[in-house]
Amino acid sequence: MITGSLVAIVTPMREDGALDLPRFKSLIDWHAAEGTDGIVVVGTTGESPTVDFDEHKELIRLAVQHSRGRIPIIAGTGGNSTAEAIELTESAKKAGATACLSVVPYYNKPTQEGLYRHFRKIAETVDLPMILYNVPGRTVADLQNDTVLRLAQVPGVIGIKDATANMERGSDLIRRLPRHFAIYSGEDAAALALILLGGHGVISVTANVAPKLMHQMCAAALVGDVKKARELNNRLLPLHQKLFVEANPIPVKWAMAEMGLIEAGLRLPLSPLADKFHQTVREALHEAGIALPGLRVVKGRK
Repeated sequence: MITGSLVAIVTPMREDGALDLPRFKSLIDWHAAEGTDGIVVVGTTGESPTVDFDEHKELIRLAVQHSRGRIPIIAGTGGNSTAEAIELTESAKKAGATACLSVVPYYNKPTQEGLYRHFRKIAETVDLPMILYNVPGRTVADLQNDTVLRLAQVPGVIGIKDATANMERGSDLIRRLPRHFAIYSGEDAAALALILLGGHGVISVTANVAPKLMHQMCAAALVGDVKKARELNNRLLPLHQKLFVEANPIPVKWAMAEMGLIEAGLRLPLSPLADKFHQTVREALHEAGIALPGLRVVKGRK
C-alpha cells in the first residue's frame, strides 16, 4: 500500500498548448527529491479531458520510464466509456505503472449497478491494481459507500480517492472497509482529518507547489504526531483554499509558472487565471513559505 502524499501532477504545456515533456520530467525529478510518496499522472489536475488518447498514453509511459523506480507512478485511466477506460488501463499496465486511478464515469450518469459493473469489468480485464476515484462535484454520478464495499471484494480493486470532503462518509468507509483497502482524501483541506480518522493519505493538488510540506504533514499524521501535523496543515491551509479560486488546475498551474517550474500553458476550454486572483494566490504561496520569483531546484530543467 502506498501511503502519504501522492501528487496529482500537472501536465506542463507551452504557451501554445503543446506538451512540455522536458518540464514534465523535471517535475518528476523534483518530486522524487522532495519526498513525494507517489505521482498520479494524467488525472483531472493533469488535464486528462484536454489531452488526446496518444498523448495520454505517452505521458504515462514517459512518467514510468523517467521515474526509473524512484517513485510509484499511478496512471489516470478512467473514462465515461468502459471500453476506452480498459484501453487506457491496458496501456498503463504495458508501460509498467504501479497502479491506475479510475474516475467515476461522467456525464452519462450511470446507476450504482452500472458503476459497479464498469469498475468490475476493468478490474477483471486488466491485471493492474485499481484505485477508484469518486468526485461527484465533477462527474455528477456519486459512487455510494455501499457500492465501494461491493467493489472492495473484486480482486485488483485496492483503494479509493474520496473527493467528497464528507467526514461522515469517510469515517464510514474507514470503519467498514478491510484494513488493506487504501483510502485517500481527494481534497487537500480534508486530508489531515481523514488521515487521523484512519485514512492512508491524500492525492494532492497542493503538493504540486509544496511537495515536501505535504509529505511531512502526511507523515506526521500517519504516525499520530498531531501537533506537528496540525502546525504543517495550518501553514498549508491558504494553499488548500486559494488554489481553487478558479477551476483546478488553472490556479495551481499559474502558481507553478510564478515559481519558475513550468510555463503557463493551458488548453481550451481552460483559460488563464483571472488577474483579480493573482495576488490572492501569491499571498497563499508566501504564507506557506514558498519563495518567489523562481525556485531553482528542479533538476534537468530546459
